[in-house]
Amino acid sequence: MNHLHHNRAAWNSGSVGGGVWSTPVDSSAVARARTGQWQVILTPKLPVPREWFGDVRGKNILCLASGGGQQVPIFAAAGANVVSFDLSDEQLAKDRMVGEREGLDVRCIQGDMADLSCFSQESFDLVFHPASNAFVPDLAPVWQGCYRVLRPGGHLLAGFMNPAAFMFDHEEADKTNELKVKYALPYSDVSSLSSLELQRKLDEQEPIEFSHSLETQIGGQINAGFHIVGLYEDHWFDDTWLFSNFSPVCIATRALRPE
Repeated sequence: MNHLHHNRAAWNSGSVGGGVWSTPVDSSAVARARTGQWQVILTPKLPVPREWFGDVRGKNILCLASGGGQQVPIFAAAGANVVSFDLSDEQLAKDRMVGEREGLDVRCIQGDMADLSCFSQESFDLVFHPASNAFVPDLAPVWQGCYRVLRPGGHLLAGFMNPAAFMFDHEEADKTNELKVKYALPYSDVSSLSSLELQRKLDEQEPIEFSHSLETQIGGQINAGFHIVGLYEDHWFDDTWLFSNFSPVCIATRALRPE
């Protein structure tokens, strides 16, 4: 099964339907960003600390798997030179739409987050990568690609899922209000689900997901050459996900490519 082909179609469908990661910012948020009053998220709720960015004016920022008309136009309005690189045509279309609506210069490129070969070495000051790497089976190419395209002294800001979240049957928890361990880690929709469960997910155009250990999430960045210089945890958007009542669901890291 080609997970890229399926996930591209699934995200296109989900983006057209709208959702929390596919709702473009309004003009007032762009106007505030132009005056320096802005915030963005890597994880469901908590804004990324502003000190993680420094002054973004004139900086080259790669928004990696970050389409949807949310973070990309904010960075552009704040004065950065922004490239949006996303697998989903529809998510990119929303970045492009907000850019055209607000008169922002936004460059949009469709592609796989694990293949950044279209970009020159050391061409960005910042890579902004919201929680999305659960949709690729191998993280090493993602981290290595980010390291290659960042200039020395640049930062990778990444959000990712708490691997423990993948151990539970969340659909069953919604019905019973109880969390029960069901899956061994590392989790993969392809290998962990029954053939019937996987086919249902494919038929309903839900993205194929993969869990990743903290060793591959954080250790993988270190192995690529980064220094981890910041970290925080976050919960779900609201209290509808039972797991979030007991544990943070996401982690964000700030990683430095050394001088």
